[in-house]
Amino acid sequence: MRSMQKTSARLLALLSLLQTHRDWSGDDLAGRLGITPRTVRRDIDRLRELGYPVRATKGPSGGYRLDAGAHLPPLLFDDGQAVALALALRSAATDETIGEDAARALVAVRQVMPSRLRRRIDTLRVTAVRPRGAGSASPVGTQILAELGRVIHAREELRFDYGDDVAGVAGAAGAVGAAGVSRAAGAVGRPRRVQPHHLVTWRGRWYLVAWDLDRDDWRTFRADRIRPRTPTGPRFTPRELPGEDVAAFVAGRFRGTDGSTTDWPCRGEVVLGLPAEAVAPFARDGIVEELGPDRCRLTLGSWSWTGLATTIGHFDADIQIIGPPELTGAFAELAARYAAAAAGRIQVSPGSTPAP
Repeated sequence: MRSMQKTSARLLALLSLLQTHRDWSGDDLAGRLGITPRTVRRDIDRLRELGYPVRATKGPSGGYRLDAGAHLPPLLFDDGQAVALALALRSAATDETIGEDAARALVAVRQVMPSRLRRRIDTLRVTAVRPRGAGSASPVGTQILAELGRVIHAREELRFDYGDDVAGVAGAAGAVGAAGVSRAAGAVGRPRRVQPHHLVTWRGRWYLVAWDLDRDDWRTFRADRIRPRTPTGPRFTPRELPGEDVAAFVAGRFRGTDGSTTDWPCRGEVVLGLPAEAVAPFARDGIVEELGPDRCRLTLGSWSWTGLATTIGHFDADIQIIGPPELTGAFAELAARYAAAAAGRIQVSPGSTPAP
């Protein structure tokens, strides 16, 4: 029995070394484990019998490396890795997309944990808080995420239907202004043809960043509205995204730009009749400068001038417009619209049609 325990401990130590993703010579392994090269070879054979794909390389001392296999064999973690894995799974269990799979994996990991580690994990409770404005997005199936990840890695063109419900009839998709975030139009259309480049998350949702072959431009598609078609298309050469990186590109798209910059397309400056400490918590990414005990300068951006004027009005304080003229015009338009509403009149904006 003691000999069997000694062999098992040695195999675990050998497996721990092989999991460091490097090539080990037989002599190096023998030296680290305090055994002979012949015993190393026997232990390698035992690991192979257990399903671990250990590859041998030729050479004076021989070499060994743990490769990926067709099946997932048992893994060996130290205490820190086991706790980190469990914490990551507990956090992922709150996700609508992979929550069920993560919860099952957490149960499996917790079951084999030593009691000292299990107590550390059980003291942690994670509550998912949905971002404001996240809406009721449908969860993305793990199969769709895996397929999107596969075609991105393989650099294969993708055809898919795009609509509000991936399980129903796909709708044609357009683009919302300069933001390029494609949405379903509710009508049946031909499949989208894209060159997929990145799979990203933004405020609780998954998005595919791709070059749209039919529109000859970059588009950002919600993954929960994608229904891939088969087969996939030919391979393609990746394109360079506008902007610094994919994070900057996505942030810029959702701010109404072409993705080459993260700056807002509309940015203005005002003086508010409020102390800086009262404005700063609600200024988002704006710049607040103190001008006195009851005044501050606010520089803020938005996707439109009307949207910027509306946001500034939320502070419910006296406003002095510094510029630019477009912001002054937006305030004038809103003032006329609000005055008409207060008087019970219908204010018709240029280009709009009053309701019957």
